[in-house]
Amino acid sequence: MSLERSLKQRSNSQCELCTNTENLTVYELPASPGKGEEASILLCSVCEGQIENPETVDPNHWRCLNDSMWSTVPAVQVMAWRMLQRLKAEGWPQDLLDMMYMDEETRSWAEAAGDGKDMTDAVVHRDSNGAILEAGDSVVLIKDLKVKGSSMVAKQGTAVRRISLDHDNPEYIEGKVDGQQIVIITKYVKKI
Repeated sequence: MSLERSLKQRSNSQCELCTNTENLTVYELPASPGKGEEASILLCSVCEGQIENPETVDPNHWRCLNDSMWSTVPAVQVMAWRMLQRLKAEGWPQDLLDMMYMDEETRSWAEAAGDGKDMTDAVVHRDSNGAILEAGDSVVLIKDLKVKGSSMVAKQGTAVRRISLDHDNPEYIEGKVDGQQIVIITKYVKKI
């Protein structure tokens, strides 16, 4: 059975967060310990759009989490917790977070994406245009870069997919270029 079909069966062909029945797609949660059905949920385009673009979030849309946070599916619990964390400033999400129960393993999975952390002292990585870079993003090199300790030159225009961040230095990211893991200075990349 395909992943989409099994998720539709599990969710009754409804968005697992807001119960919308239109424009449903499979969404794999970031920082998931597993793969496939256990790491995915079925989302409508409205929920997915707001998850992917935090600046478009409509807090009232997410009042649906009052119901979906009680799901028995760990992936749904994780996504509900993460959205409630993002919306905490609204006031009402904190009440739901206080009521929400998750086992230890599910809670650590939810926290793995960093939604519950205090970001006041966090290291922020920015590309050459000032766009914020996050782990898993794709970037393109804006100039040829010589790789220290190697004769390799990473060419301008090379795409680097699924970058990782240096949590101590906001100017360093890591990624694979021509199969080799290298450290790249953020001022030489542009987010795709």
